[in-house]
Amino acid sequence: MKKILLLLAIIFLGTFSLQAQEETFDLKVEITGMDTDKGKVFLALYNSEATFLKKSEDTKGANAIVKDKRAIAIFKGLKKGEYAISLFHDENDNNKMDTKIFGIPKEPYGFSNDAKGFMGPPKFKDAKFIVDTNKTITIKVN
Repeated sequence: MKKILLLLAIIFLGTFSLQAQEETFDLKVEITGMDTDKGKVFLALYNSEATFLKKSEDTKGANAIVKDKRAIAIFKGLKKGEYAISLFHDENDNNKMDTKIFGIPKEPYGFSNDAKGFMGPPKFKDAKFIVDTNKTITIKVN
């Protein structure tokens, strides 16, 4: 009887500990619309409206090589939730987004959902998407 109770306790605790681990997902981002294979694409993944387009410890970054005027970046181990992406194609490979007067980008850029802003960047609500499974999204640069 003691062995059966011990076995049931081990099974119960094992099941409980598996449920306690939070499930994570992978996000594949396909970037299209580039005019050249020069440089690389820098991406930032934001997990809230409060951190959108800001430097934060919660922001994840990645870069991707451009080949055949396309690039692919992968974010692994994401928790279920809302996210948004901003990116730019660093065509001259100087590791920064070059801008014109008033901060207007000189280099191609984009946002998740191909969101567009009016007189500035889009809002988080327009760029956000849900991660609740492994997923692939496509972003076309402007």
